[in-house]
Amino acid sequence: MSTKKSSITGAILARAIKESFSKLNPRTMWTNPVMLVVEILAVLTTYFAIRDMGGLMRTFMFDVQIAAWLWITVLFANFAEALAEGRGKAQAESLRKTRSDTIAKKVVGEKTENISAAKLVKGDIVLVETGEFIPGDGEIIEGIASVDESAVTGESAPVIRESGGDRSAVTGGTRVLSDWIKVKITANPGETFLDRMISLVEGAKRRKTPNEIALTILLIGLTIVFLLAVTTLEAYAIYSGATVSIPVLAALLVCLIPTTIGGLLSAIGIAGMDRLLKRNVLAMSGRAVEAAGDVGVLLLDKTGTITLGNRMATEFVPAPGVSAERLADAAQLSSLADETPEGRSIVILAKEKFNLRERDITALGATFVPFSAQTRMSGVDLQGREIRKGAMDAIEKYLREKGGEMAPEVKTAIENIAKQGGTPLVVAEGDQALGVIYLKDVVKGGIKERFSELRRMGIETVMITGDNPLTAAAIAAEAGVDDFLAEATPEQKLKLIREYQAKGHLVAMTGDGTNDAPALAQSDVGVAMNSGTQAAKEAGNMVDLDSNPTKLIEIVEIGKQLLMTRGSLTTFSIANDIAKYFAIIPALFVVTYPELGVLNVMGLATPQSAILSAVIFNALIIVALVPLALRGITYRPLGANIILRRNLLIYGLGGIIAPFIGIKLIDMLLVMLRLS
Repeated sequence: MSTKKSSITGAILARAIKESFSKLNPRTMWTNPVMLVVEILAVLTTYFAIRDMGGLMRTFMFDVQIAAWLWITVLFANFAEALAEGRGKAQAESLRKTRSDTIAKKVVGEKTENISAAKLVKGDIVLVETGEFIPGDGEIIEGIASVDESAVTGESAPVIRESGGDRSAVTGGTRVLSDWIKVKITANPGETFLDRMISLVEGAKRRKTPNEIALTILLIGLTIVFLLAVTTLEAYAIYSGATVSIPVLAALLVCLIPTTIGGLLSAIGIAGMDRLLKRNVLAMSGRAVEAAGDVGVLLLDKTGTITLGNRMATEFVPAPGVSAERLADAAQLSSLADETPEGRSIVILAKEKFNLRERDITALGATFVPFSAQTRMSGVDLQGREIRKGAMDAIEKYLREKGGEMAPEVKTAIENIAKQGGTPLVVAEGDQALGVIYLKDVVKGGIKERFSELRRMGIETVMITGDNPLTAAAIAAEAGVDDFLAEATPEQKLKLIREYQAKGHLVAMTGDGTNDAPALAQSDVGVAMNSGTQAAKEAGNMVDLDSNPTKLIEIVEIGKQLLMTRGSLTTFSIANDIAKYFAIIPALFVVTYPELGVLNVMGLATPQSAILSAVIFNALIIVALVPLALRGITYRPLGANIILRRNLLIYGLGGIIAPFIGIKLIDMLLVMLRLS
């Protein structure tokens, strides 16, 4: 199962159509007050159409058409919401399929007993061996294993999970591929991460965000204002001797109130969370997605976010009297059995610089010396040669034991590398230091440009690292971040976030360890890595299933896209009401006041045609905008003023022009079909 895909299938469409009708329940419609008003008007119009069935056929058919299109307006709005929810519900069903009645090996004393995973409670310890499913969420307390998490994340590549550190959390429903682990269960049945995922991806359970609530209140206010205006018009019509039917007044009110954004508002919010889910990020609330759109400061870990995550060999610096090729040869030999990224990078650099091919380890008859925390170096013994590589103090001690010493030039090279933010790795053969390997953090390609985009958006970037200030400054300058925090502790991270928040900024950060939990909880947008500890995942308000720290930048972009989409469609909705005024107002009173005919700038055929055309356009524009509401406005890293001008030009002006064209075309079609 992959949570990445959320395409609209035939099954999702069928369910959305069905739910469009079930959502007509007033108790459900109450959550969308604008569309509830439209539904009430549809009921009233239907009643008057039935009541007047015995009257003039022309009047009856007109009333029926008005009633039908009011019902269609409500159904289209329900369809937009149901379609957005449907993608999440389809994903929830897929997640439910991953759950089965797994048998757990509960550890009791020195033995294990088989029980149903559903009976496990927080604090129980279970043994999970090769090929078995992990029965519940927990922390590894013993062992190391390769785990297949594709059932949850959609990623097929297995990951390593082990006790201790920040890679100890495991999720129920994932499978151990090799070795064994003992897991301490951290969640009771119904409270697991999978249960939370299911509830989160179901759009119907989404709570409205503060901005969405504020916009809803504004829409309600506009609806009340126009309701009073229409009531006043009816009173004025009676006073002036004009006759205005209830269906016509209902049509007027529906066209005046902001039905377009009212019908799409919920779908926009749900779709924002869905766009995050397609990128394998679970937002614990719509509030978090919205906050991401207003973030002013990004705190990013250096390792894995700004840099590639592993230091790479970039240069061989030989000692006096030693050729660079000899240093490279010794460095490569000592690294042939070193499977770390740093070790592999040394082998590759020697090959690229001096065409030194990897040697056959068996043919060499080499004895490799693995790295240990005690010696802080590794190496190889072969054909009378004894080669070692390691930290300066470790190699210096090794040389003294051999009766040699490190040349001053080598020490100078080590100092220069450290000043540039790199890691010096000394290579020695026998009692001689051959030189230094320059290991450096490699800044990810394109990251500097991404930070420039964020800067143009008014977002400040701050690199967080445990490195010393000298190294941190070098990486920060190369990456192009605005500021950095070196030798960072949990307390310092928390203090920094609070300082920014005190200045009025919304702060986002990412983390995976228990020591990140306080900062994740304090930040406005806290993105926890799925591979991290349970404490980190509980502290954050988002979980990245791919455990990719750079995803934080995408999250901010999606949050801004959500706000841009809502703002753009709100602008369009209010703007397109202008054309409806020119269609309906003259139609209402043109018989009593022929002078109002000058306002019929669209040249609509008859008053009935004008009213019906406006109502039909009002319904069709909702379904026409559904794809845009679900997909979102194309994100561009622009400033707030530029975005505002762009919205007014495209969606404001477009919202005025489109109805004039649409209503006129519908009017022509109605006349051609003799429906008005």
